[in-house]
Amino acid sequence: MLSPDAPPGSAFPLPLAAYPPASPDGLLETLADRAHIEPFNLIATAIFLLAILHTFLAARFMVLAHHIEERQEARQRELRLPPVPSLRAEALHFLGEIEVVFGLWALVLLVAMLSFFGWGAATHYLNDGVNYTEPLFVVVIMALAATRPVVMLAESGMRRVAALGRETPGAWWLTILVVGPLLGSFITEPAAMTISALLLARQFYDLVPSTRLKYATLGLLFVNVSIGGTLTHFAAPPVLMVARPWSWDLVYMNTHFGWKAAIAICVSCGLYYLAFRNEFSRLARKPPVVDIDRSEDGADEAPGVATLPAPPWVAVVHLLFIGWTVLSAHHPPLFIGGFLFFLGFARATRPYQSPIDLKPPLLVGFFLAGLVIHGGLQGWWIEPTLASLSVQPLYYGAMILTAFNDNALVTYLATLVPSLTEPMKYAVVAGAVTGGGLTVIANAPNPAGQAILSRFFDGSVSPLGLLLGALMPTTIATLAFMFL
Repeated sequence: MLSPDAPPGSAFPLPLAAYPPASPDGLLETLADRAHIEPFNLIATAIFLLAILHTFLAARFMVLAHHIEERQEARQRELRLPPVPSLRAEALHFLGEIEVVFGLWALVLLVAMLSFFGWGAATHYLNDGVNYTEPLFVVVIMALAATRPVVMLAESGMRRVAALGRETPGAWWLTILVVGPLLGSFITEPAAMTISALLLARQFYDLVPSTRLKYATLGLLFVNVSIGGTLTHFAAPPVLMVARPWSWDLVYMNTHFGWKAAIAICVSCGLYYLAFRNEFSRLARKPPVVDIDRSEDGADEAPGVATLPAPPWVAVVHLLFIGWTVLSAHHPPLFIGGFLFFLGFARATRPYQSPIDLKPPLLVGFFLAGLVIHGGLQGWWIEPTLASLSVQPLYYGAMILTAFNDNALVTYLATLVPSLTEPMKYAVVAGAVTGGGLTVIANAPNPAGQAILSRFFDGSVSPLGLLLGALMPTTIATLAFMFL
């Protein structure tokens, strides 16, 4: 995000306060004026839109890569040649990895910045104008939440709830999608997403549900986590951005958002459960999933290391590390330092641990870092767009903007609009969290969920499938926040 403390006189980026007041001729004239003052705005936004288009084409790149691989393997078998990887297929695989999209287009943006403003201005923006705290935090909290003792503890707790429904796949599904997202208000949304996705993989997706139910579950998970973090003022990134400037505390969040979010989550889960009840009955007749300990990508334990049941004190220490990370969430040196201590602890307690796979958290962090680099240059059009809307259009406008940008950026820019009334403030935050499940880029924890569950979607989640799966719970959340 753009730093509000950019030194005066910086050629790039131009602070929002440096633009003239909104044009009386309307929003389009205001945007035209800003583009005239800073022509690079159009270039930065065009690159950002191309990056978004790339995310929608990622699944297609994966399909093409598989076709090329199959053709090459068939040709090599026919000619009795040893298998050789296809460079074209590998390149398409790379382009199909959603986690690298925004970082890849950030390189294009960097070249454009260097061409327009030179090395000094470009490095000033990337080094001083962008806040990377959120991507760093997601990397650390995702790695901690995915550790074996934490997942086993969460699974044990949810098993007691699922036992009320005899631990059928449907009971596990309801438990994870209701309890997990609500826990996000206390252990942060990225941690809730990581734990919920890992448990869904083990207790539900491993049973191979239908494609419709897979996408319905993923959309429901993303929406529920986005709104489930609103019971408190410190767990959801879009709420964190406004809590201090607008003086929103725990009481405010519970009375204005929390109970409505809880109702929306329960209603959405109930409706989807009823819609797929026949399939849940079919899944219940499948053989039970063997409870084995694997890392989140399904890798076996490290050879030569006996994995023992983690004693309670190990799980408690893991929770303390998570607590420290949450408490120091705004101070990267503190939570990164704590994570380094944790890696030492994990090494010392190796018999109780699964191998810590840092690849998924690092890829998610890379995704989010690229997103905030691009998103920080979109304030020139988002801020006047929000300022031009009344309460109800502001809600829907924030929800639509969120689908194409991180919802934390949308709410942050809303704090820069001085004319927002209390109902308008409520509307922009409610819209931002409601739209947090429509796309992978809409909410910071979504890439974490996709990284864990993408293997159940042939390696790539279809943006259209996710959108369709999220429409119903998004509608339920809209009714809850706007009419309750």
